[in-house]
Amino acid sequence: MKPVRRRIRRHFGLTAKQVAVRSQRPWYFQWVVAALFVVIGYVAAYWQFTGGENLTVKLNQAILENQAFQTKIIQVEQQIKIEQASQKNLNEELKLVHDENIKLKEDLLFYKNMLGKK
Repeated sequence: MKPVRRRIRRHFGLTAKQVAVRSQRPWYFQWVVAALFVVIGYVAAYWQFTGGENLTVKLNQAILENQAFQTKIIQVEQQIKIEQASQKNLNEELKLVHDENIKLKEDLLFYKNMLGKK
C-alpha cells in the first residue's frame, strides 16, 4: 500500500514536478506573421515619407484659405453694418419728409379754405 501512496504523492502532492503546457505554432505561421509585420512597417514608412509632405502642404493651403475666408467674412459684416446704418438714416429722413408733406398739405388746405376754393 505504501508504494501506491508514494506514486500518488509523487504525481499529485506538494513535491510533484511542476509542468508548463505551451502550445507551439508551426514555423510557417511564425514566418507569415513576421513577413506581415515587415510589410506593415514598410507601408507605414512609405506613407510617412511620401504622404506626410502632401499633408503638410494641404494643411498650409487650408490655413491660407481659412484666413482668406475670415477676411471676406469681416468685409461682408462691415458692409452689412454700413447698409444697416444707411437704411436707418433713410428711414429717419423718409419719416421727416413724410411729416413735412403732411404739414404742407394741412397748410394748403388751410389756405384753400381761406380763399373759399375747394
